[in-house]
Amino acid sequence: MDTRGKIVTAEAACLLARAGRPAALVTGCFDVLVPEHIRELARARDALPDCALVVAVTTPERPVMDARARAEMVAALGMVDYVVSSEESQIESLLEAFSAARIVRLETAHAQLMCELIQHVHRRQAR
Repeated sequence: MDTRGKIVTAEAACLLARAGRPAALVTGCFDVLVPEHIRELARARDALPDCALVVAVTTPERPVMDARARAEMVAALGMVDYVVSSEESQIESLLEAFSAARIVRLETAHAQLMCELIQHVHRRQAR
């Protein structure tokens, strides 16, 4: 299956949340995918095994990769059912469509991971 088919519009994700199979929303920027991102998504999947896992890929302050590339990368992960490449204006409607018990916000953690990665690269180059 072409995993790009998992990438849906914000409207489609909202419909998923309101009808049919229960859905859980994870938001984060996933800019430069690292193992911790995989562990975070696996924890979300394990915590809500009966839910479709919808990931909203947000845009960090200074992205390394464009939004479409980040969405495709996340869509390629087996535990992810759907991906929304989300702008800030769409995040609010997504958050309203999902119940609080089924939302995992990771933007702050991802910003910290990127800072740590940048610091690590700088330390390695300084040797």
